[in-house]
Amino acid sequence: MILAGGQGSRLSILSDHRAKPAVPFGGNYRIIDFVMSNVMLSDIRYVGILTQYKPYSLMTHIGMGAAWGFSGRSTVAKILPPYIGDRDSDWYAGTADAIHQNVSFINRFDVDTVLILSGDHIYHMPYGPLIEFHIRNNADLTIATQSVPREEAHRFGILKSDAKGRIEAFEEKPPGEPISDQANLGIYVFKRDILEHRLAEDVGRKESAHDFGQDIIPAMIDECGCYAFAFPHYWRDVGTLDSYWEANMECLDPASGLDLNGWAIHTNWLNTPPEFCIPTHIYDSGAVINSTVGRGSNIRGTVVNSVLFRGVEIGEGAEVRESVLMDGVRVDPGAKVHHTITDKFVRIGAGASVGEGFDALVPNQRHPDYLSSGLTVIGRNTELPEGLRIGRNCLIYPLLGHSDFRAASVSSGSTVMPGAAHPKA
Repeated sequence: MILAGGQGSRLSILSDHRAKPAVPFGGNYRIIDFVMSNVMLSDIRYVGILTQYKPYSLMTHIGMGAAWGFSGRSTVAKILPPYIGDRDSDWYAGTADAIHQNVSFINRFDVDTVLILSGDHIYHMPYGPLIEFHIRNNADLTIATQSVPREEAHRFGILKSDAKGRIEAFEEKPPGEPISDQANLGIYVFKRDILEHRLAEDVGRKESAHDFGQDIIPAMIDECGCYAFAFPHYWRDVGTLDSYWEANMECLDPASGLDLNGWAIHTNWLNTPPEFCIPTHIYDSGAVINSTVGRGSNIRGTVVNSVLFRGVEIGEGAEVRESVLMDGVRVDPGAKVHHTITDKFVRIGAGASVGEGFDALVPNQRHPDYLSSGLTVIGRNTELPEGLRIGRNCLIYPLLGHSDFRAASVSSGSTVMPGAAHPKA
């Protein structure tokens, strides 16, 4: 069961019109491709994908799951939206409630073990060893874990286990000193009967948030056999703009552990527009250094340490550095783009400058918790005028045109929104 309904609000405008697992990643993929590929490599034949927030692009991408081997009578990949308007159920109240609402799907199959996964993490993990560990210990629940720096423990569920891996204590996102550095990765294996019993018990508790980390797991620690399975390899939660940018940059670093080629990630190529299927052309005036460039792109300028998706156009004399440019982005001649994420079909006018930090580095004034490290983000289908200068920690909303930019520059920390006076902080 893959939890793929998250809004991903910390990804700001990148997830305003799509579910977080549907956000593009790594030049050719979407975030959910990683967990779907893990499921495929693990020879798991039945999978339910639980959607909720703006699911259209995610549902179109997954289809019937054929891209990940779900074809034929012996396999099932089913999209499971919430039952809006039904008397017995409603919009998912939490991760546990999402599974509870879909117990009828689980009951279609003769299985005794249920794997529950998050659809918004980047990692490569065949689940066979995890499931074998779970069965060997006769565990009621097994949680995949990884050591994290203690200063980051407040972002995770933290657990403590003994030498045999049995979990002794669990706390969700501890505000103070954590009990250990073992972080919950959101990868669970349950005995089916235990899972269904615990979900049914939780649904009637008015004080419950109906969440695995907050409610289900803490209640099980003292009453059930719960075990920790250490996963020492690359794993990233790309739930923030900074972590999303960093993980894309790690695609370019062989030492990072993120190996897109070696992991054999599958994606749905059938939905690729024809113009993105032609070869990429790097012209005599162009240079690509330590970067990924998607199909159908034309490079006449310089691209350094960047991830470019499909159909990207880089004009002569333009420079792109330490940036992520999604499908169909056009950088006109002489423009400079640094430390920037652009959504699809953005156009950056000739001679424009984005993210160069020509003024003081200040956090975004409207969203300092999203943008403070110097990253600038531009929303889908926005067109920047020629010669416009945009600083750092800027948030430029989707669907903006020349008339939305009423000055020659956008100072660092600004937000530009439709119909607003420019710049809007």
